[in-house]
Amino acid sequence: MGRLEGKVAIVTGGGSGVGREHALLLASEGAKIVVNDLGNNAESTAEEIRDSGGEAISVLGDVAKWETGEKLVAAAVDSFGDVHILINNAGILRDAMSFSMTEEQFDEVIAVHLKGHFVCARAVAVYWRDAAKSGSETPRRIIHTSSESGLFGGPAQSNYASAKGGILTLSITLGRELSKYGVTTNVVAPRARTGLTDYIQSMAAPDNPEEFDVYDPANVSPFVVWLCTDEAQEVNGQAFIVGGSGIWWMRNWSHQNSVKLDAERWTLTNIDDHRELLFGDLETGIPKFDAPPFS
Repeated sequence: MGRLEGKVAIVTGGGSGVGREHALLLASEGAKIVVNDLGNNAESTAEEIRDSGGEAISVLGDVAKWETGEKLVAAAVDSFGDVHILINNAGILRDAMSFSMTEEQFDEVIAVHLKGHFVCARAVAVYWRDAAKSGSETPRRIIHTSSESGLFGGPAQSNYASAKGGILTLSITLGRELSKYGVTTNVVAPRARTGLTDYIQSMAAPDNPEEFDVYDPANVSPFVVWLCTDEAQEVNGQAFIVGGSGIWWMRNWSHQNSVKLDAERWTLTNIDDHRELLFGDLETGIPKFDAPPFS
């Protein structure tokens, strides 16, 4: 018996990369899987699960389209009777510096990442809310996929970083709305070699197959799957970087300092007068891309 025996999970972008690894590990823990992607890889992942004795179906669909979320929920319920877990993982890249980016490049990435996460989250939220009103009380999980670009702002990725940053806030909002229905919603930023990062030479697999592969996407999945278990019920609205042998719990946009007048409006002059009280010796330039090291 696996930890997720009897659970039903939807995995978007499950045809390859970290999504595929999530689907395989979820299935190995007993979950029944709906694998979503745009191409034939979705069925390849589902077939691999079935060949290993698990239960899985593939459902093609673009998560940026409103009806896809409802289609995935309906497929899960029709095939397996329920849905307990949503792994929002589908994504694309269209990198360019802001002064070179086209409207199409910006819109495509926002649509797949930010809108796509919301489309699927909204669909399961409707189903889970209705189920709770009908008396069904069972733990539910949403795991979203962000990135370190979303946490820190990656150059040449104003579309991708904006979408991934929006996902961080979306997760907290959904946590506030859905926790009363037994839903937790968390975010993982993977450090992994995928179709989006396999051009980066430093992330290539080691030549020695006996050497630990730091960027193997399978390294990310155990924590994602753990967040889906009953042991993670108290973890909600949080964000993590996961990769290699590491898990980093992240917090951002924390309060730095404040100044307040006594019942009067600010003016440019009194802002000048209070500048040192507000900023002091604190750094006011572009924040560092302060990603934690692997070591």
